[in-house]
Amino acid sequence: MKEGFYVDPDSNAAKWLTLNPDDPRAKKLERSIARRPGARWFGDWNKDIQADLDAYVAAAAAHGQMPIVALYNMFNRDNGGQSSGGSPSPDAYRTWIDAAAAGIGDRPALVILEPDSLAQLGNLPSDAARAERTALVAYAAQALAARPATTVYLDGGNATWIRPPEIAARLKDAGVAQVRGFAVNVANFDAVDVCCTYASQITAELARLGVPNKGFVVDTARNGNGAMNEVGQHVDWCNPAGRRLGVPSSIGVAGADYLLWVKYPGDSDGSCGIGQGITAGTWSPYLAERLIDGT
Repeated sequence: MKEGFYVDPDSNAAKWLTLNPDDPRAKKLERSIARRPGARWFGDWNKDIQADLDAYVAAAAAHGQMPIVALYNMFNRDNGGQSSGGSPSPDAYRTWIDAAAAGIGDRPALVILEPDSLAQLGNLPSDAARAERTALVAYAAQALAARPATTVYLDGGNATWIRPPEIAARLKDAGVAQVRGFAVNVANFDAVDVCCTYASQITAELARLGVPNKGFVVDTARNGNGAMNEVGQHVDWCNPAGRRLGVPSSIGVAGADYLLWVKYPGDSDGSCGIGQGITAGTWSPYLAERLIDGT
């Protein structure tokens, strides 16, 4: 492998640039976002997950680089929120994950597995639903861990959401022992030092629970200004103003394995905040430029 992560030539930003080469924002967006490595997300919009992942991972392998992949197709995804959807049943999810693992095959891939899946357990309606979700994450973790060159991180929430002892217990139950570790701050805005402190507390709790030596990654796509607004309050989660691009995907600091652009910069959180009318997952040059400028 060469050093570095794979830059997706068909990212949402790259697709927009192809269609809008003469837009006055084009060079700025290309330089600051499209040329930088970030995660490609795979979910229920992929009609053939095995073929799509196979093609993407093969392209990265041909460049000798590591692809960053986010798998986002959990049954009852986002619990009816802005990003609702996912697999239609638990059995369908297990089939989908098996196909995803087959698509990755024996080639290197860094996988962020089901963002929000564990942090949102408390939003599910019953103990049975929570147990089912946990079992599905554990199934996916096992299927992906069986691939020899796949590095997997489960959902670790963010620093102002779930207390470290609670998320550590959820991670243990969901099979974090089988994989490299967990991801924090996915699609959120907390500064790197805040994230690393939180993640280190989780690793300590996991060790106390008999699951030592777990690593973590931090989503830095939108945390360049941290998560506090001008009056010292934590910003809302959905397209808040005043956020900025964070450190591009690279080796980690303060105990983190890596700093990664997981939530692709410019992808909307939903029709909310400064993204009114822009549905979740839609890439917007307006939102992307706001992140570049920090406005």
